Amino acid sequence: MSQITIYHNPQCGTSRNTLAMIRNSGEEPRVVHYLETPPSRSELKALIEAMAIPVRDVLRQKGTPYDELNLGNPHWTDEELIDFMMKHPILINRPIVATPLGTRLCRPSEAVLDLLPNPQLGAFTKEDGEKVVDQAGNRVLS
Repeated sequence: MSQITIYHNPQCGTSRNTLAMIRNSGEEPRVVHYLETPPSRSELKALIEAMAIPVRDVLRQKGTPYDELNLGNPHWTDEELIDFMMKHPILINRPIVATPLGTRLCRPSEAVLDLLPNPQLGAFTKEDGEKVVDQAGNRVLS
């Protein structure tokens, strides 16, 4: 069983690219379709703590009820923001990847390369045509 977990939305290009880069390292991760099977409150809090980022940085705005819920208002506490993410999992930004090397919100998708224990096995080009990894498995710097 892989020690890599991705909280994935197959409708998201960034999430699909991230999953493909994990697989390009020879790993088959545990894929959590978080919209269908959201993390528990304690799991979500543990992920946020492991990422060492503010709760607000995990909130997704685009394509969510973020604006209608007025979540940009600074009066919401972290606990209240987590309550909203539990009620509306679409508010959880993605993809979140956890590996033995750390946990990160992988935006942009190539941020996952810093978390993978194995190197890339070959070239990788993102869905938009951007080359990320060369034929030798080395990261392409733009």
